[in-house]
Amino acid sequence: MTCQQLKKAEVHGHTIAYVDKGRGLPILFVHGFPLDHSMWRYQLEALGDQFRVLAPDLPGFGASSGLSTTVMRMEDFADVLAGLLDTLEVTEPVVYCGLSMGGYIAWQFWRRHGHRLRGLILCDTRAAADAPDVAEQRRVNAERVLREGPGFFVDMMLSRLFSAGFLSKSGPVLDEMRRTMMSTPPETIAAVLRGMAERADARQWLGEIRLPCLLVVGEDDILSPPSEMEAMATALPESKLVVIPEAGHLAPLENPEAVSAAIRDFLSQL
Repeated sequence: MTCQQLKKAEVHGHTIAYVDKGRGLPILFVHGFPLDHSMWRYQLEALGDQFRVLAPDLPGFGASSGLSTTVMRMEDFADVLAGLLDTLEVTEPVVYCGLSMGGYIAWQFWRRHGHRLRGLILCDTRAAADAPDVAEQRRVNAERVLREGPGFFVDMMLSRLFSAGFLSKSGPVLDEMRRTMMSTPPETIAAVLRGMAERADARQWLGEIRLPCLLVVGEDDILSPPSEMEAMATALPESKLVVIPEAGHLAPLENPEAVSAAIRDFLSQL
């Protein structure tokens, strides 16, 4: 997926770059942190022949415009995504598919724009808020990124995002993800770290989410492990959990065929 294929729209004061291809039921793919829409490349290719696939770069990431705020909340991202749907005149309910931070945003999208949802796909994410020490470490990292640049943070993230097996291969996907993360402005990384640190605990809402939900998790995910996502699936009234073999936190990149198959199967039942 190249920048030449990206379109752009003005949404709530942001220039949002996005992919919009295919026809049919709209699927909104929301990337993790600190990545961009390209992390969904395999799913866009696999599903774009049957569905309308929408994949934006969130404000501050990828080819979208930068952030002018020091704290970017998950609620703010959710409102921008709803505004993008308005701009694109997407009136029918969408299936929202978010990974990690994209899942944090999903909870707020459901709370604020729930009428726009037909279903949720939650990949390698969490419902719990940060523990106090984790939230504080995010704030410390935010200040350090502003002082030193993103290098130390990217190295730390890569070691956690991918499984050990994938890291040992050191292939082109890993290299590209490193470049994507390194190109994210320090101001964006800092603002979003602060926003994630103050996010609400979504576990209180899970029993109220009466939508079809697919939960996808890499079997080797250390950031949102299968046991935690299994507990989420149990709390959601209409959910299915799929554990992806040979994958860590970025399961859609590490084992794309299995993730795309799980998504396609879920969509076929809506």
